Amino acid sequence: MINKHTRGGRVCFSPSTKRRAEPYLFLFPTMLLLVLMFGYPLINSFVMAFQNYKLTAPTKIAFNGLANFKKLFSETDIWLIIQNSFLYVLFSVAGQFLLGLTLAMALNKRFPFRGLYQAIIFLPWSFSAFVIGLMHRWSFNGEYGVVNDLLLKFSVITEKIAWLGTPGYSLAVVIFAMIWMGIPFFAIMILAALQSIPAEMYEAAAIDGCGVIRKFFQITFPYIKPTVIVTVLLRTIWIFNSFDLIVVITNGGPANYSQTLPSYMYTKAFSSYDFGLASALGVVLMVVLVLYVALFLKTTKYNKAGNF
Repeated sequence: MINKHTRGGRVCFSPSTKRRAEPYLFLFPTMLLLVLMFGYPLINSFVMAFQNYKLTAPTKIAFNGLANFKKLFSETDIWLIIQNSFLYVLFSVAGQFLLGLTLAMALNKRFPFRGLYQAIIFLPWSFSAFVIGLMHRWSFNGEYGVVNDLLLKFSVITEKIAWLGTPGYSLAVVIFAMIWMGIPFFAIMILAALQSIPAEMYEAAAIDGCGVIRKFFQITFPYIKPTVIVTVLLRTIWIFNSFDLIVVITNGGPANYSQTLPSYMYTKAFSSYDFGLASALGVVLMVVLVLYVALFLKTTKYNKAGNF
C-alpha cells in the first residue's frame, strides 16, 4: 500500500515509499533501453513470422498465417540442417567442457610461470569470431592450408583434402574452430569454482584414504556442479544461436552440409531477403531454446546443486 498525503495541493509520498521505489527508478533507464533495443525487435520479428515479408517485393507485404512455417518445414534440406545443428551444438559443448575441465584441473595446481601459461591459454577467448573464422578458413584450405601441409609432411595423408568442400569434413572444421574458441570460457569458470573449494575437504579425504577418482566425484564435482550447469547452459544457448563462424569458414557449404538453423536464418534474411521466413525460423529457435532451458534445469536439478 502506498502511503501518501497532500501538502499545499501537492501529493507527497512517505520516506518508506520513496525508499521502496528508489531501486525501480534506478532500473527504469536500463529497462527502457532493453524494451527499445530488444523488446521492439522481438515483437516485430514475431509479427513478420506471420507475414509475406520480402524486401524484393515491398508492395506485397501482407499477413499469410502459417504459410512461412509450412514453407520452412517443406524445405528440401531442412532435416539435414536440423541434424547439423544438433551435431554442431552437441560436439562443440562436449569438447569445450571436457577440455576446459581438464585445463582448469591442470591450472589449479601450482607450477612455475603458471600466470604466463594462463594468459596464453586464455588468448583464444580474446579474439573475435570473425578473426578465428578466417584463421581456420585459411588453415584448412585444400590447396595452400597449413593443415594439409603438416599432414603431408608427417605422412598422415597422401594427397590434399578439400576440408571445406567435402560433406562431413566442412562441419567438423567448424566444430573444431568452435571448440578451440570456447575452451578458455569453460576453463576460466571452472577454475574459479575449483579455487573456492576449501582445502580442508581434501585434507580430510586424504586422511580417510580417498583416491583421486573418489575425491573428484565426492568433493570436486559436487562443489563445481552449479558452475558447470550454468556454464553448459549458457554455452549451449550461445553456440546454438551462433552463425558467424559458419558464415566465415564455409558459408554453409558444400550444399548445406555445414549449415545450421541460425546460419540458414541469416542466409534467408540477408541473401534471399525473405524476412518473413527468417522470422518464422527465429520464432522456432526461440521456442526450442525456451523448452531446452526448462528441461535442462529440471533434469540437472539446479536448485539442489551445491547442497551438501
